[in-house]
Amino acid sequence: MTNELPIIQKTYDLIKWYIPLLNKLPREQRFQLGDRMVTGLYDLLENLVIIRYQQHKLPQLQAVNGKLDILRYQTRLLLDFDLLSHKRYQYAGQLINAIGIDLGGWIKQQKSKSDGGRPKPKPPVAQP
Repeated sequence: MTNELPIIQKTYDLIKWYIPLLNKLPREQRFQLGDRMVTGLYDLLENLVIIRYQQHKLPQLQAVNGKLDILRYQTRLLLDFDLLSHKRYQYAGQLINAIGIDLGGWIKQQKSKSDGGRPKPKPPVAQP
């Protein structure tokens, strides 16, 4: 798609890479951790697309940030359970971190919008 927000494209790419791996997990993990991760990934994409069109984005963006953090922990569990190679873990981490950077920038932009673009006052510096 053209004109797509980079964060949405990165999330789409993460799903394309991650879902086939999650579908190959051993049966027990596939139906426990794997299904949760698959649902979380699809929810992440859906939420980002919906937020794009909302007027007040900040609360939803902050909620998505929490979901992304959960995905980080779930990915780490895959590594700790020896269900994901270290190389794939690093790659997944890079993809998730890239989404996190974009999300953090979007949150920062929305916070500055809600502040009316005013910079936050700096705390006074104590003089000796």
